Amino acid sequence: MTGETFRYPKGPLLADYARSGGGLVLTAGPLLAVDVAVWAGVALGTAALLFALFGLRTAQRHATVVELDEDGVRARGPLGGRVSWSELRSVRLTYYSTRRDRREGWMHMTLRGGGTVKLESSLDGFDLIAERAAAAARARRLPLGEATVQNFAALGIDADPEA
Repeated sequence: MTGETFRYPKGPLLADYARSGGGLVLTAGPLLAVDVAVWAGVALGTAALLFALFGLRTAQRHATVVELDEDGVRARGPLGGRVSWSELRSVRLTYYSTRRDRREGWMHMTLRGGGTVKLESSLDGFDLIAERAAAAARARRLPLGEATVQNFAALGIDADPEA
């Protein structure tokens, strides 16, 4: 089997850059342009820091290339890592909802074993990587948390180690 390469799609990344930049303009801009009260400066500075961190996180995803092959998964780029399926120790799949009805949101998968790889569901190929991770976890009979098993099921993947 040959390896496959995946990246985070540019459209959502550009939107995240715009959100980060807009947030910085609205928060750091007033700090640089006018004198503000101390309490307002602390609030605006804190918000500006959060927008800057969001921008850095977006840049990290933009620079990341994920490689999947029969031996494991590797994230190349800032904060990258490699996990071999034969060394897989834990899999965690979490869901973060952006709405009260839980109809919209994203998933975050953390794979550990000889290294750590963290991926978000916006990654092209996320479902395929999740499928391979679940198969490796089943083969190694790794205990998975109930939420992780349910989140795999939401993707249509059977991750039950008893199966």
